[in-house]
Amino acid sequence: MTNPVTTAPSTTDSPINDCGQAGLRPPRIEASSLPWLTEAEMVEVDRVMTEDLTILLIQMMENAGRNLAMLAMQRYEPTSVVVLAGGGGNGGGGLVAARHLANRGLNVAVVAAKPFREPSVPAHQFEILKRMGVPIMSADQSDRPPSADLVIDALIGYSLRGTPTGRAAELIGWANDQRSPILSLDTPSGLNVTDGSGTSSTVKADATMTLAAPKIGLADSAHVGDLYVADISVPASVYARLGLDLAPDFSAGPIVAVD
Repeated sequence: MTNPVTTAPSTTDSPINDCGQAGLRPPRIEASSLPWLTEAEMVEVDRVMTEDLTILLIQMMENAGRNLAMLAMQRYEPTSVVVLAGGGGNGGGGLVAARHLANRGLNVAVVAAKPFREPSVPAHQFEILKRMGVPIMSADQSDRPPSADLVIDALIGYSLRGTPTGRAAELIGWANDQRSPILSLDTPSGLNVTDGSGTSSTVKADATMTLAAPKIGLADSAHVGDLYVADISVPASVYARLGLDLAPDFSAGPIVAVD
């Protein structure tokens, strides 16, 4: 298994770039320089993006998945990756990451927790992977996923309702039992992003790459691991509409590490 990079980078390290080159470090920023959002505020960010600015979900999903793949390669340098994907937008971002990782020559397998219902953006991403020939375990398969250097958790996003159940809960348990590190997309699956509470059915991530801005429940949770924030092209004006004085600064790169 490939070990994650554990040496803390300095602020003078080269910023992350679009090459996905192993060994590069995201620039680091102070937590106090970021807006920390509740679930309700993140819902409003998404609404403004899609309804008012007409930035489409497929655009934001592509940004999220591409950045996730980039971070996975730079932090862990894996040769094999298992992507656990839920049926919603979080799962769609995981599917985009799977495509980018496969395109870079990694051994990628996808495990679906739920069917991807047409017509939807996640179903579109799922169809692309099928046409590419990426190995996929469908939601009706109860087999255990294959082992890999890295597990990507894209099962459940910030809109969690209750404790995970069914196949999602099974996959969370499987992931937590692995010796491989877990990289979560947006939030560790099963975590309440407003109060930071979790259960036995919550992913224990080695690192979490949250999207647009961090959610307040990620601040002190033992489930999060190292926290990163990724740009999905949310303008600063969107945060101003919420009455927030701060907006994430991605001028040094599309992913930042939070101190």
